Amino acid sequence: MENSVPSDVLHAYDKIFTDVYDSAEKASDVVADKIVAAIQDCEGRLFRLGFATGTTPVTLYRILSRKCMNGEVSFKNVSIFSIDEYYPITKDSPQSRNAIIYKELLCNIDVLPCNVHIPDGSVDASEVTKYCAGFDIDARNLDLLVIGIGNEGQVGFNETGAQEHTRTRTVFMSYQSRKRQARNFNGDMAATPKMALTMGLSTMLSAKKVYIMAWGEDKASIVHKIVEEDFDPMCPASCFQHHGNVHLFVDQVAAGQLTCEVAPWLIGPCDWTPKFRRKAVVWLCQKLNKPILKLTNKDYLNNSLDELVEKCGPFDKINIDVFNEFQHTITGWPGGKPNSDSGTPRPVASEPFPKKVVIFSPHPDDDIISMGGTFIRLTHQGHDVHVAYETSGDVAVHDSVVMQHFDAAYQLGLGDKRAEVAEIIASKVPGAPEPRALLDIKAAIRRSEARGADMSFGLPESHIHFLNLPFYESGGITKNPCTQVDIDIIKDLLMELQPNQIYMAGDLADPHGTHRVCTEAAFEALMQLKSSGAGWVNYCTIWLYRGAWMEWELGRVDMAVPLSPDEVIEKRHAIYRHLSQKDIVPFPGEDPREFWQRAEDRTQNTARQYDQLGMAEYQAMEVFVKLYLRD
Repeated sequence: MENSVPSDVLHAYDKIFTDVYDSAEKASDVVADKIVAAIQDCEGRLFRLGFATGTTPVTLYRILSRKCMNGEVSFKNVSIFSIDEYYPITKDSPQSRNAIIYKELLCNIDVLPCNVHIPDGSVDASEVTKYCAGFDIDARNLDLLVIGIGNEGQVGFNETGAQEHTRTRTVFMSYQSRKRQARNFNGDMAATPKMALTMGLSTMLSAKKVYIMAWGEDKASIVHKIVEEDFDPMCPASCFQHHGNVHLFVDQVAAGQLTCEVAPWLIGPCDWTPKFRRKAVVWLCQKLNKPILKLTNKDYLNNSLDELVEKCGPFDKINIDVFNEFQHTITGWPGGKPNSDSGTPRPVASEPFPKKVVIFSPHPDDDIISMGGTFIRLTHQGHDVHVAYETSGDVAVHDSVVMQHFDAAYQLGLGDKRAEVAEIIASKVPGAPEPRALLDIKAAIRRSEARGADMSFGLPESHIHFLNLPFYESGGITKNPCTQVDIDIIKDLLMELQPNQIYMAGDLADPHGTHRVCTEAAFEALMQLKSSGAGWVNYCTIWLYRGAWMEWELGRVDMAVPLSPDEVIEKRHAIYRHLSQKDIVPFPGEDPREFWQRAEDRTQNTARQYDQLGMAEYQAMEVFVKLYLRD
């Protein structure tokens, strides 16, 4: 959208006023500034502030902590309320919903202990109903409530079907909710509480002002539902359409299904850059089920794309230009085709050849799942390919897989460690970090699987690097902060290899997940090397891939690598080498498909979309977005 578009036009589709930011960090900065301003404007009484639990507000907590430490705001005149807690659970449990609030906010600011109101998950069952009623009275009419939303529109533990009249109460968590929350208990459903305490929707709606935050691709569907669809009692967050003073803050990927992102030309004037023009043409093709070269002038005019025709037309020129742009993204030579530089644009230059290539993989299987066909092709085409596994992936191995490996060693006569390992497994405390000895075994299993996958298509063992970034090694789902130590490990590898091409994970659905942390650490390593005078960085091209769940929008694609049926099978067999991730992976998410199925469905769907636009028909395609690190 152009910057001159009036606010009332920009938000014409919003049933909840929504602002979109480039990142969760930028949005959190804005929310923090608004909270600080509200606190400072409140004089003569306590400012009553409500906060969500979970990971969504973590960045906000850190910003507010920093502002308090820097003297920009004081919380001495603030009363803080949290919206939910597991039940039963002890106050000092590291798995509690409020542990993050204490760690990231309350322990870092000058709020008075008497002004902190956290639902008490240790209240006796005979008193909990009375306790909730008292908490509800205290928590009503907050000056400001800051919350996140779940993937299905949950707020707090108000789940599907919760009524607007509900107050603070005890609730039973659904199986799906417990399955999600089990991540905080190392995937142990038996250790995950079956109940929770939560503010009710009526309590939340009584707040004078409400800020809602949503980050990541996995929130895109529910953000669209609560912002642009009608109120639905099966979606608790949509009840905030009835609140008179509510503001939703989202990052760009969470806004991915909103009209302002999907088809902003329906709202107002646009800046028609080449990629934005491509986005519009893809949208029109998909809406009308037509290939690019069959679009007519009438198609553009009848679908609010008259401005595009006026500024970039005529329509047939737009068709040909965009068709050619898509054609030029397709290449069977992701490292560049030798001796092929001509007048025809290609995604990758032919020189130098062979290229030094580094593929960063957050976990020991993201590389082969997300871009395995391209990885294999780069190797087979003679490039100097290296893969760097940034984390050990140790927590994602089931205990039974460990025992199976040691039983195999016993059967081969290599010694009997079964009882010793079984004792380590038996020593696990439900919900607590896993024993380091067990994690070391699981990390070794994942390393052997990664080596097996890579060597299956000819990658030398010496080109397989395990970085084991320390931030990951917390022993549980919640990771340690990324530090300069992690960045230096990446810098050392990059300086040793000095690559021409780098591939990184670009699927940042979880703002605080491993993929995001790994990619940001790699970016920071490159920027530090660039600042220190490492000249090779200026000529290094970065390609971003996405994982097994999401794919780049076609309008953003810079390189599409087609895969033949045989290459799809070769990639599948390499994925099979990751045996610990088949069937019984501890944290599979909501998608029941195995990783090879997700990957094949995703890449075959991309190929179908290219075919529907009028391109050649391929079995599958892996697509990438290009970034440069140049001034």
